[in-house]
Amino acid sequence: MLSQSLPSRAGVRPRTGPSVPHVQLSQNSPDEIREQLKQWMSTGLPGTRIKPSEISEPGSLAFFLEEDAAPPQGAVLLPPRLVAEFAHVHLDGSLHLALSQQDQQELIDKGWGERHPLYSPTINVVMLYGPRTEQELEVAKSVVAACYRYATGRTL
Repeated sequence: MLSQSLPSRAGVRPRTGPSVPHVQLSQNSPDEIREQLKQWMSTGLPGTRIKPSEISEPGSLAFFLEEDAAPPQGAVLLPPRLVAEFAHVHLDGSLHLALSQQDQQELIDKGWGERHPLYSPTINVVMLYGPRTEQELEVAKSVVAACYRYATGRTL
């Protein structure tokens, strides 16, 4: 569960691609904000590995459970294996990640993201729009922390 209720996102939702690849087409993260998020994720998610995504566009920074780890029972991570990759950051600054149903609903209701076009019970992928400001970066960190908790069973 998200550690705190998300504030509503300011402004209209960004435009996104209607199909695969599912990318953010407007309101992209500024380079410095995107790099801060990637740096934080690279050092702030213990017990994870960074390697090329098994599903995302080339150049995305992907996060996986350690080789010998498994997600908590009932957690569905990103395709294709559903038990390894739990998040990736796209070149535009948006993220695809796995979240609990409750957290997905809050993310969508508060305007911070949307379900992937191929979303289903076995394709548990939502998009978190790329953060545009330092304040939005903090919200993105809280969503990534909820994703990490969902994927590992551990709290940051």
